[in-house]
Amino acid sequence: MIEVEGLTFRYGAGEPAVRGVGFSVGAGEIFGFLGPSGAGKSTTQKVLIGLLRPYEGDVRVLGQDLRSYGPEYYERIGVGFELPNHFVKLSAIENLRFFASFYRSAADPMDLLARVGLEERATQRVEGFSKGMTMRLNFVRALLHDPDVLFLDEPTSGLDPANARALKDMVVEQRERGKCIVLTTHNMLDADELCDRVAFLVDGRVERLGTPAELKADVEERAVRVEYRDGGAVASATFGLDGLGGDERFLALLRERDIVSVHSQEQTLEDVFLTATGRRLS
Repeated sequence: MIEVEGLTFRYGAGEPAVRGVGFSVGAGEIFGFLGPSGAGKSTTQKVLIGLLRPYEGDVRVLGQDLRSYGPEYYERIGVGFELPNHFVKLSAIENLRFFASFYRSAADPMDLLARVGLEERATQRVEGFSKGMTMRLNFVRALLHDPDVLFLDEPTSGLDPANARALKDMVVEQRERGKCIVLTTHNMLDADELCDRVAFLVDGRVERLGTPAELKADVEERAVRVEYRDGGAVASATFGLDGLGGDERFLALLRERDIVSVHSQEQTLEDVFLTATGRRLS
């Protein structure tokens, strides 16, 4: 669905914001771009949605060179921007109906508003919406015309857990329908939960690329942490996972102490990112 090779882009005469980036994304796949601010994530996405030209390298979307597309490209892709730009003097339903008029066919806006809990706010002006409400409206606007490819930039930003869960379920639903989804985010928990593969982008380059499980396995700490009561306090001890069944100190702890919890020490994607790049996300 998306094939990128040697993508390089610079703003003016400065240093490239994106340097030789390459990746591909298939049908029914969620691909995540992860990295700190200024890493080149948004620049890469803006090239892919046709907002930044000219660029160096080869980019093909849906089997066609990106440079060869005209306005028909926007019938095939949907975009959820990090900073939603709505017509705030219009209501939610008026915004969606206006954007629906751009496409040859579109879904029922009221159905989409109901899916994200905005049905009762449909006739309310957007100027009175919270950030989370504008993000939900922004998300369903990207789905209006049932695009083949979705570009989502920080889609759960500003959402409470319940609304974030509903939106993520809709993203997974789109994947199950065979859509290609590119997710740009700082949120490692979202990326770990949703993405089939992720790319760590640092200083305009892809430093690591793989499934979340593969990336975490590369630096996995094979250990368990045991918390137990020691007098009036809670103490802890960590044991290597290999040979744990024969570790006498571990077995003695289980026999002799009041155990509070036992946890395997999995790495998070953020841990992996820090190990792989030496950089923090913020």
